[in-house]
Amino acid sequence: MSVFVVDGGRRLSGEVKVQGSKNSALPILAATLLCRGESVLHNCPRLSDVEASLAILRYIGCTARREGDTVIVDTGSVTRFEIPPELMHRMRSSIIFLGAMIARFDRVRMTFPGGCELGPRPIDLHLSALREMGVEIGEEHGELDCRVRDTLHGANISLPVPSVGATENIMIAAALATGTTVISNAAREPEIVDLADYLNACGAEIHGAGESTVVIDGVESLSPAVHTMIPDRIVAATLMSAAAATGSDILMRGIIPSHLRSVFPVFRNSGCEITVKREGVRISAPYRLQSPKLIRTMPYPGFPTDAQAPVMSMAAVADGMTVFVENIFTSRYSHVSELCRFGADIRVEGKVAVVDGVKRLLSANVRAQDLRGAAALVVAALCAVGKSEISGIEYLERGYEDFELALSSLGADVKKI
Repeated sequence: MSVFVVDGGRRLSGEVKVQGSKNSALPILAATLLCRGESVLHNCPRLSDVEASLAILRYIGCTARREGDTVIVDTGSVTRFEIPPELMHRMRSSIIFLGAMIARFDRVRMTFPGGCELGPRPIDLHLSALREMGVEIGEEHGELDCRVRDTLHGANISLPVPSVGATENIMIAAALATGTTVISNAAREPEIVDLADYLNACGAEIHGAGESTVVIDGVESLSPAVHTMIPDRIVAATLMSAAAATGSDILMRGIIPSHLRSVFPVFRNSGCEITVKREGVRISAPYRLQSPKLIRTMPYPGFPTDAQAPVMSMAAVADGMTVFVENIFTSRYSHVSELCRFGADIRVEGKVAVVDGVKRLLSANVRAQDLRGAAALVVAALCAVGKSEISGIEYLERGYEDFELALSSLGADVKKI
């Protein structure tokens, strides 16, 4: 297993290009199954989760190859409609293959997914929606056996919560279903829009993506397309947290500022100057941050739960108290105990974390337990005085491409060993 060794206390400077979005890549890779032929996906990040998706595609008979940041997937020779447990368990997002394989084969066998332990993320919303669309689902000993007895058809589906994964699975399945599907209380994330853009480029009829009501008119067939994935807004928020925590000035290229509309105010309230330019977004942090006061995670367009952990590392060295309220996942404070090893002053009660900012953090040896928690520990190590060692980097590599190289290009002293 690899570790990061970080010699902290250095200010960052320069510019960095933000990678393609992990949360766009995974559903779009699954959606390539709806097209018989070769799809070309640009700006596809090199991540362990992406490699897990490609492994699933190859297992069921697709060919997939990478050329730099471009992935080419040919789904013309698919031969299997099941995914083995060892592939399903590599990531939570493997459930996104459910809707795609139902649409392609009218049949799928798979186990429940794996991935980071963030508390309950039940897939019952996915299953109940597909049942409304004519899918019979058998569940036994953690295995799903799904098949379409008659016809996969459209339905009016009202989600009790705006689940991103359920919205994506419904959109993918509905693209080739007979009739019209209407999703009420749909997730509105930019990654939903990106998926719809890819599917529409393939010939789908999806309207309203990015709004609370999405309408999908099923079509008979889709054709492969060329698509460029959006940049990763969570990686951008992490880089902003690193810059803020270290009192730095950096320019991020290749991001879409509107995707960070709920994130910018947190940094501005902390005393950072954010400038949107043609070439990118520049963040310039003061010598000492002010507390951002209150941060509540909410479904998009609210503050993203995925940015909570790295922003908490920034708040740990801000002047004053910051209150975090985690409204999405029940177990998303696993990084807190490790941040406290750096000298952070954080108390957790249920879904609330109270952070009393300290003047400085000190180096520590810590272990990541999930993806965004790993990013938080890297941010803390960057601003801590002394040399820190971070293990559990395999979690970080699920969502951050060559993160040590990106940070080193900005002047950080980060080595992967």
